[in-house]
Amino acid sequence: MTARATFTRMEDSTQADWALIMPEAMKMARALPDRVLAHLQLLDGDFGGFPIDRLSHCRQSATLAYRDGRDEEYVVCALLHDIGDTLGTYNHPDIAAAILKPFVSEANHWMVQHHGIFQGYNFFHHIGLDRHMRDQFQGHPHYAHTATFVERYDNPAFDAQAEILPLSFFEPMVRRVMAAPRQSVYKAALER
Repeated sequence: MTARATFTRMEDSTQADWALIMPEAMKMARALPDRVLAHLQLLDGDFGGFPIDRLSHCRQSATLAYRDGRDEEYVVCALLHDIGDTLGTYNHPDIAAAILKPFVSEANHWMVQHHGIFQGYNFFHHIGLDRHMRDQFQGHPHYAHTATFVERYDNPAFDAQAEILPLSFFEPMVRRVMAAPRQSVYKAALER
């Protein structure tokens, strides 16, 4: 049995408590790619009325980005952009963006966080919403970056006849991108 801290309030914790907690936190951090990949697989077989299931859509988005020569970080963002569908029915981009934030550039984080509104240009008018909702971000430094993502990799990724690389192809990329956070309040402690 692993030793555990004994405090009942965080403010009463000690350095000795954290000497027990931090190795466990590191194990948890190292296993993040495994948990993310397992959660992504929850999208397998979930069509939700779409032409292909949600996992295939994510894989096809990543395949398109990869074939277009995008870097690994961008490809991983394409792969994970809809991972939040299972937990955030009404805000899935926020879930994906929160998962990716410590590991990706500001531009890619913003792209994932706002892709839903940008994709809305292609269908919002069919469901009674304003397809021009993305225009509120006109002039933002990452507007074009996000519009390009949707146009080239999210919008066309519903084609059952198109190439879809297997998840195993992307797994090493996910592991490399999520190997160490670029930014996190805990970054220094995790690097020890």
